Amino acid sequence: MSPKPGGLALAGVVAMIVAGALAGLVVKEPDLGTALMLAIICFTICFAAGMRPRHLVYALVPGLLFAGKMLIFTPFRWRRLISFVDPWADQQGAGYQVVQSLIAVGSGGPHGLGFAQGRQKMLFLPFAHSDFIFAVIAEELGLIGTLAVLSAFALFLWRGIRISLVAPDRFGRLLAMGIVTGIVAQALFNMSVVLSLVPTKGIPLPFISYGGSSLVPTLAAVGILLNISQHATGASRAE
Repeated sequence: MSPKPGGLALAGVVAMIVAGALAGLVVKEPDLGTALMLAIICFTICFAAGMRPRHLVYALVPGLLFAGKMLIFTPFRWRRLISFVDPWADQQGAGYQVVQSLIAVGSGGPHGLGFAQGRQKMLFLPFAHSDFIFAVIAEELGLIGTLAVLSAFALFLWRGIRISLVAPDRFGRLLAMGIVTGIVAQALFNMSVVLSLVPTKGIPLPFISYGGSSLVPTLAAVGILLNISQHATGASRAE
């Protein structure tokens, strides 16, 4: 039974208020990148639940204005934004991470320098083991290695959406969609930072970046996703 449009809109407003409060606390840390990830997950779940795009736009506009304010009027974020536009203008300062990352990616070529043969991780590229691990993969395994990682996340996205579609109930469907969105969006954001497609932000690459604080919650989320898949499989067999 589908919920009524009015009730769905009210539920969406409540969900966005709760998500906005959590995102606001994260921004105070300060961590704008993680707050944006929370916003993306919330919007995706609300859209999957059936909220009208018009209502989502109403919530998106003030969110974008707030994000713009945090970027423009926070000095260190503004410096990151300027270095994103032209990282080579300050190679030894604000643009250092991005420049070293692009050097690593460009050095890999189609086939890479070979496993464990990368040079940028030798104290040139900051956080090479965590936030910029994708640059190390590009340098050592080349274009083939990066496409393999991208294909793995594409496969995860496809399987996750499939699990969401065959979930036994509405809650399971939305939960699966939120888990898949969180992991894939985080991966795409990390890769985009490494390739200088978005401003630099400390977002780890799921399953690959070093650090238990990222790996443990990600594995727990995948365990929940597999549990949803198991129940969906059982329900399909029962039918």
